[in-house]
Amino acid sequence: MTAPDEPEAAADARREAAQQDHALVRQAQAGQEEAFADLVHRHQGRAYRVARNLLPADEDAQDIAQEAFLRVFRNIERFNFDHEFTTWLYRIVTNLCIDFLRKRRVAVSVSRGREGDEGEESALDLEDHNEPAPWEYAEATETAAEVHEVLSSLAPHFQSVLTLREIEGLGCPEIAEIVGATHVTVRWRLHRGRKLFQEEWERRSRMRQQGGAELLQSGTAGKAGAQAPTHESERRTRRSRSSDEGTRS
Repeated sequence: MTAPDEPEAAADARREAAQQDHALVRQAQAGQEEAFADLVHRHQGRAYRVARNLLPADEDAQDIAQEAFLRVFRNIERFNFDHEFTTWLYRIVTNLCIDFLRKRRVAVSVSRGREGDEGEESALDLEDHNEPAPWEYAEATETAAEVHEVLSSLAPHFQSVLTLREIEGLGCPEIAEIVGATHVTVRWRLHRGRKLFQEEWERRSRMRQQGGAELLQSGTAGKAGAQAPTHESERRTRRSRSSDEGTRS
């Protein structure tokens, strides 16, 4: 599926790649093992990248990518040629990651409650203005690891649409097909996910700043405490000198 604003050259290249994938799928369905190996070679990097952007550990992402191609192999006969192979692969990888995250996820998340699909259909038909990714607000000195940490703190259904949109660059219609939701629901999740990401990023930033301020105050208090005995010592010294002078007189 081609995005409305996709350049014609890019759209042609994508259609050609999709046709090549379809040809390899047909060959794999006919029992040609080399064709399936070619599919894996063409898309294993993409499968791993999507999984790695959704999962916190590299080893888990590798396992998910391998499991995704196992499922492709087992279900290659049922492939629907009305869709691109990459869309099918994205769906498998994303669903595997979401299942993994839900099993490992802590009950409480920064989403502040469970915001399921119920009620999303009646959400406002939010327009997608191609807003910059939330992490573009981050300073250049911040690490990608911290961005990933904030992203992983979101509920899985927010993580998936943000990853597919902001990192993979897919359009809302294709994301909707991948995650099995309506176009409106995907745009709602993007809108809400971006907001939650920014709020969490800013919350962590405030905590870092507050921690630095407290450390500075603690250091200042320590210096003041270290100076106090010095002043008291000077006063004792002056009193001692006065006493000595009075004795001598």
